[in-house]
Amino acid sequence: MQNNKYIVTLLFSSIVIYALVVSCKPKALITQLQKVEQYTTIELTLTSDGHHLNPSDNYTQVDVWAKFYNDKGDTLIRPAYWYGENIWKVRFSPPDNGNIWSWNSYCNDETIIELSKLSGSFISIPYSGKNKLLKHGLLKMSEGKRNVVHADGHPFLVVGDTPWALPFRATVEQAKIYAADRQRKGFNAALLMSVQPDMEAKGPNARNTAEGFVRGFSDLANGHINKIQPAYFNYLDSLIDVLLDHGIVPVFQPIFHGYGWKGQKVLGNHIVPDEYERYCRYLLARYGSQPAMWLLAGDNGGRDPGVKESGEMMEHWDCYKQPTGLHYNPCDNYVASWAIDNPLKHCEHLNESYQSEAWLDFQWAQSGHDGEHLQYKVNRMYDNQPTKASANGEPTYEGMAGGKNGLGWWQGKEAWQNLMNGGTMGVVYGAAGLWQWMITGDEPGWPEWTDQKKSWQEAMQMEGSNYVGLVNKILEGYDLTDIEKRTDLTKRSFTNKPILAKIGKLYIAYGETPTIKIIGVPADIPFTFYDPKTGHIIKNGKTKNDGLFINPVEGPWVLVIGEKTGNSKY
Repeated sequence: MQNNKYIVTLLFSSIVIYALVVSCKPKALITQLQKVEQYTTIELTLTSDGHHLNPSDNYTQVDVWAKFYNDKGDTLIRPAYWYGENIWKVRFSPPDNGNIWSWNSYCNDETIIELSKLSGSFISIPYSGKNKLLKHGLLKMSEGKRNVVHADGHPFLVVGDTPWALPFRATVEQAKIYAADRQRKGFNAALLMSVQPDMEAKGPNARNTAEGFVRGFSDLANGHINKIQPAYFNYLDSLIDVLLDHGIVPVFQPIFHGYGWKGQKVLGNHIVPDEYERYCRYLLARYGSQPAMWLLAGDNGGRDPGVKESGEMMEHWDCYKQPTGLHYNPCDNYVASWAIDNPLKHCEHLNESYQSEAWLDFQWAQSGHDGEHLQYKVNRMYDNQPTKASANGEPTYEGMAGGKNGLGWWQGKEAWQNLMNGGTMGVVYGAAGLWQWMITGDEPGWPEWTDQKKSWQEAMQMEGSNYVGLVNKILEGYDLTDIEKRTDLTKRSFTNKPILAKIGKLYIAYGETPTIKIIGVPADIPFTFYDPKTGHIIKNGKTKNDGLFINPVEGPWVLVIGEKTGNSKY
């Protein structure tokens, strides 16, 4: 990570580098301070002499953190992560510019003075780069809790992809190919299994190798995650850098709870809660100073060991309050055949576990992989209280069931229907072969229902990905933040069908019939019909008093009524 253009690295040992009285900001002192651009990361390296530490216990026994405070009175706390041997690192991103920040380090063992008695200062300056994520800052939830926004309030409609196995199978060069394709198509988020989660998975400890995967923990196969492998995460840093360079936010899932990678007994159902919480804190320390989202539960009922504890930990330790949520299996209101007599697989959860918890920001349903459009899930989730952002985090992946399900335009229709029916946080796409990061089309290891005979690179080019990416391209520049699902504004063939609305300002509808009448739309504001298969404009103009809109061509359409915002371009 030291080569990341967004990270400034500072090294410290047992010597305190300097202490400053910052209230008057003397010019001579300011010119001597390290300059750190707003929203970029400064990395502090803290080194112990090691004589009283057991390296095998450093990850599990030694907790280090730093407190940052500026001359305006703001205070932020960031946990450190164990880098290896006798080294810990703290990553911090200044959320402002033009202020002096000072910091102090702390350790749960105060006798390790090399880790707990350090301090320093730097000055934040305006961001000068071109990264469109960092330009607007880290992520947070909107005021109305329906959407993700940047630190400066700029809207962020999630358009996610699911290269789940990229962290433990891909090379940096492959990640660059993938990220360039997804950036070009319009994706801005990637859902990731942070480590391979199956205890019984077998294969070479190698990337880009048939049946191979690199191990993040050497004891995961034995049911624990105490023996972390720092080299794995050093490489993961480089993969995350590639995604961020291409405007793609990593969505970190720590240890999966459902099917996993190959369905070989996922650790998430059995994990020791303290181990899960510790690992979540490690991920927060390592990646939480850059744009990120946290998916604490993956593909079950949301109540697996350590999930609640990790959510509470995030609420306490994530000073930036980046979005934290849960991802469910498909059996929300029924008992699946594979869950009968299996107490580890949780059904009838209604996609609302921990709905009232303060640490929970979003809920992601799953409709399964049978090729069904099941918008009732997001429709119901939208109405749950207290309000949490909602989306379908796992519709049918393109090409599941041996290349049969969810093909082509099915993906575009699914995305727009989920958005209209209450999945207003955004949309998610997946493809068989890509989610596993299959090295070749004939790589063995997966049952047909999860698979098709395509490598990750072949699956990446499937037709449906274009349509889902276009959701972002079509809506870019419109501020959907906290837009409402409304079923009371439409007439004629659209009666009682949902559209999205900010009354008097913005209306969005998806349809396949020629006309729609929307009640109460002001006159003389711009409207545009878009072709959701190409992104091209079909027709535009200004609204009239009758609220009637007619699409002049056959086929599906997206209607957007309203002005683009002043922040329409990154």
